[in-house]
Amino acid sequence: MTINGWIQIALFCAIVLALVRPLGLYMTHVFTGERTFLSPVLGPVERGLYRVAGIRPDHEQDWQSYAVAMLLFHALGFLVLYGLLRLQTVLPFNPAGQGEVAPDLAFNTAASFVTNTNWQNYGGESTLSYLSQMLALTHQNFLSAATGIALAVALIRGFSRASAKTVGSFWIDVTRCTLYVLLPLCVPYALFLVWQGIPQTLQPYIDATTLEGAKQTIAVGPVASQVAIKMLGTNGGGFFNANAAHPFENPTALSNLVQMVSIFALGAALTNVFGRMVRDEKQGWAILAAMAVLFLAGTAVTYWAEASGSSVLHAFGLTGGNLEGKEVRFGIVGSALFAVVTTAASCGAVNAMHDAFTALGGLIPLINMQLGEIIVGGVGAGLYGMLVFVIVAIFVAGLMVGRTPEYLGKKIDAREVKMAMLAILCLPLMMLGGTAVATVVAAGLAGPANAGPHGFSEILYAFTSAAANNGSAFAGLSGNTLFYNTMLAAGMLVGRFFVIVPALAIAGSLAAKKTVPASAGTFPTDGGLFIGLLVGVILIVGGLTFFPSLALGPIVEHLAGAAGQTFATGG
Repeated sequence: MTINGWIQIALFCAIVLALVRPLGLYMTHVFTGERTFLSPVLGPVERGLYRVAGIRPDHEQDWQSYAVAMLLFHALGFLVLYGLLRLQTVLPFNPAGQGEVAPDLAFNTAASFVTNTNWQNYGGESTLSYLSQMLALTHQNFLSAATGIALAVALIRGFSRASAKTVGSFWIDVTRCTLYVLLPLCVPYALFLVWQGIPQTLQPYIDATTLEGAKQTIAVGPVASQVAIKMLGTNGGGFFNANAAHPFENPTALSNLVQMVSIFALGAALTNVFGRMVRDEKQGWAILAAMAVLFLAGTAVTYWAEASGSSVLHAFGLTGGNLEGKEVRFGIVGSALFAVVTTAASCGAVNAMHDAFTALGGLIPLINMQLGEIIVGGVGAGLYGMLVFVIVAIFVAGLMVGRTPEYLGKKIDAREVKMAMLAILCLPLMMLGGTAVATVVAAGLAGPANAGPHGFSEILYAFTSAAANNGSAFAGLSGNTLFYNTMLAAGMLVGRFFVIVPALAIAGSLAAKKTVPASAGTFPTDGGLFIGLLVGVILIVGGLTFFPSLALGPIVEHLAGAAGQTFATGG
């Protein structure tokens, strides 16, 4: 570890922190229907869209109607995306002549992009046409990101309203998020990426002759527009198979920094939206502080592990840290920080191969996802995931002092706690259940490229990434099989919608309640004690749930490596 490395980490944190209040203020105006500086231009467009779709701007939905609208919206999106992938061979904008996507792979990909996971069991430049990249993937990147933010805002309304029957309108929230937040940010962002050297073209792939006289085909396409929303919307995935390690997706150290900042920007700002909408900004800062504690701890461990290298590397006389699987233009700190950022959010873009990280360096991305990616998290998903843990923490605090738990003047009853536990428990069910099945059937065991604990980690990482809607991979698992395509798709769908629906139920229940004035016995939720309790509950729940699986994977791999034991690749 170096001073320069820590300065880079501090610079990243400072930029994200500086964006929290201005972005939070702007998004608050958007979702409360107040006028913004873009209203004169986008207001007529918004009203026109409502007229075409038959939506009344003054009509709101209860939580059940909100949930049904969201589910129908994504069901239709799934069918459209699946159809585009299956028919791409006869559709336009296919200069490389890509064939139709296999049924199981198309099913996996449709589930992946509808759920904001963007897991990819294919190489983008060798599988998908330009039309599929734009109309199927980039289009869903906007809509799935907008859905996550809309659902977070609906849950915020549950805390901020009293004796209310509605939590907003799904159609209005998604429209405003896309029109006023995502599109205005992505247009200049994409132009910045073009300036950095990322292609944005519909021209065919380029045939070139190398200095040695060999022929080479260089893949290009509408890359910058997809990279902008995949980062800002924490979608992940990649136009190219190498993802953000590819020089046409992430060419410079500056683009690397901006991409990391964009992954965190909206998720961090939503904590400020929460504070403003409940009329107490300190509450938002407290939640962001809990996120920051977990993020900084994970960053420190990952940077230390990768900068220190491993006992196996030291045995060969290799010092200076672990550079395997990393791009030299980013170095150890740029790769380690990116790995923590992308798994602390539900992004999944990678600029280094996590499979090549040290055992402890790969441990932190796994933990980040297993905690539900509440450490800033995906756009919206991080906030509503953290608020679910807030309810559990408040419940624990109430048990300790013998009082009915309350938060922001709302009594937390059995219904809210049950819904919170349902949202929390569905993730380990899919992560650990899927891993258990894959480690005992032949189709699952055929996937990992490594034997021993590292091979187990590859399987565990895949199911963890799918259920957490992250989409990153260890890159050592052959996942394009019928078994993994269907199993991982199931994990993605459950991990997304079995968290969203209980969160909406909590929103509806809280919105209907009256606000109770604070009293002398009210537990303050904007100070260090609450932040410590929240972090402690998250770590205890995560530790009790996932430590046995982590012990079988990265932890035992680290201990075995320290003892000089290695494992052969294959099977």
